[in-house]
Amino acid sequence: MTSSVRHFLQFNDFSRPEIEHLFRRASWIKQRFKRYDPYRPLSDRTLAMVFEKHSTRTRVSFEAGMMQLGGHAINLATRDTQLGRGEPIEDVARVITRMVDIVMIRTFEQAIIERFAENSRVPVINGLTDEFHPCQILGDIFTYIEHRGPISGRTIAWVGDSNNVCNTWLQAACLLDFKLHVASPPGYEIETTRADAAGDHLARFADPHDAVRGADLVTTDVWTSMGFEEETEERKHDFADFRVDAEMMALAKPTALFMHCLPAHRGEEVTAEVIDGPNSVVWDEAENRLHTQKALLEFLLLGQVDPA
Repeated sequence: MTSSVRHFLQFNDFSRPEIEHLFRRASWIKQRFKRYDPYRPLSDRTLAMVFEKHSTRTRVSFEAGMMQLGGHAINLATRDTQLGRGEPIEDVARVITRMVDIVMIRTFEQAIIERFAENSRVPVINGLTDEFHPCQILGDIFTYIEHRGPISGRTIAWVGDSNNVCNTWLQAACLLDFKLHVASPPGYEIETTRADAAGDHLARFADPHDAVRGADLVTTDVWTSMGFEEETEERKHDFADFRVDAEMMALAKPTALFMHCLPAHRGEEVTAEVIDGPNSVVWDEAENRLHTQKALLEFLLLGQVDPA
């Protein structure tokens, strides 16, 4: 691998100025998109999308985004490639990255994508792993900025499982200087090592109502993430008191937003009244995956493009 190749495997792989640059570029790119004003700086560039986990938003946003930027995307599902027959991830990386310009991977353990990146000639993007989901939080924070302005100094409340999305919110809190309140049932709390490293940027709560009180943004995720389906019934019991409903949202600031990375299970982690209510920005949040990832693709392939 060439030492100068940049990857986006975790949110904090980029500096704060670089993340803020992505938000500015995402805004500019989105404005052009809304005006039907073509912007195709990645003509003749190819993105390989490697999926070892199912996807809707990640696949559509990356494939559509690459096409809108003038490039091409190739979808590689495990069942359709030699990965499904046990080819080492290092060998896959050495071959694929001689043929394409950039790779996005959606897989299981973070170690898999790190091994791929170590053997890659081109930038690698984390489309989701068990530990992190940096593209999701990039879109979420951009959505918050669009609706409420800078996120620095704000309070974000996470209600539910301390999963890959929660872990990435914590990285973002440390990098962009905001406070993350996390409320999880016993046995599902954020890892101690991550919590200790976060310092004052993290506050943990046993009662989700306490976590939400005074928050600028309330966000959650499904109770059962991919790979934990056998625990579904147990988790429904354990998370019964961690449903975001109107009563809980009323404890946040009146201007508080609600987010969910989707897909959502109405009546489980969130009520229909909240996710379909006036404080919810989940559809803007989903769309903004497209615009922030286009800015990310531009940055990794062309560097820091000056404002047009």
